[in-house]
Amino acid sequence: MSVMLNDLQAQVLALEVRLYACCARLQAQTDAEALHDLRIALRKLRSLLRPLRRQAPCAQLEQAAAALGRLSGPWRDLEVLAGELRQQGHPLLARRRQAPLLQGYRDVLGSEALQQLFEALDDWPASCREMAQAGQWRGGGKRIRRHLRAQARRLAEALRDPAHDRHRLRLLIKRLRYGAEAYPQYAELPAQAIAALRGAQSALGDWHDHLQWLARLPAEPDLAPCAADWQRRLERAEVQADVALQALLGYFPVAPNGC
Repeated sequence: MSVMLNDLQAQVLALEVRLYACCARLQAQTDAEALHDLRIALRKLRSLLRPLRRQAPCAQLEQAAAALGRLSGPWRDLEVLAGELRQQGHPLLARRRQAPLLQGYRDVLGSEALQQLFEALDDWPASCREMAQAGQWRGGGKRIRRHLRAQARRLAEALRDPAHDRHRLRLLIKRLRYGAEAYPQYAELPAQAIAALRGAQSALGDWHDHLQWLARLPAEPDLAPCAADWQRRLERAEVQADVALQALLGYFPVAPNGC
């Protein structure tokens, strides 16, 4: 097998081990970061596989990881909200969200999405060998490089859109950052650009959190004591996000040509 394929298999195996460990931590409730770490592992897995989705096993495994990501996302949002409430001195509001959150953990652990992901991971090594024997991995490095260039071009164009959508920019930044971290040898981005992407993602994440918390108010009126503070912090986060986005322009001065 090629060096690229050997490295890919090693990374997928390491992430599989990490996913099992995260599930064990979530089951035993040993710490508050288990679900977060599980979702990070899912993102890393998807970033490895997304440029190679022309191959059916890659597409199947990436789709399984995406399904679990969608299922676990609302519970992570609730987890972050509960942590915010505790930090801001509202322990009762946080406790009210603890019971549904614990049920959410159980739902994730007992889900068909999790079972299907681990089944796809079990099938992955044999599928890789079959594709290698059929010569289907040739040109994989070129596909990865084209994919990352296309992601960089989309981000460069979106950054220059006067009517840019922060939600879309956040998604584009996440995809490029995680893809570049998964394949640094193909990313063609300096370390400073990766750091700038990470900073912009963090700033946009802060903005997104406050926007989501405020959006919950109509359905969760007990959050009203937090509304004024969240609104002030949202406005500050918008400014900080725009500053971080402006800094990215220096690393993407023109949209790259071609793929």
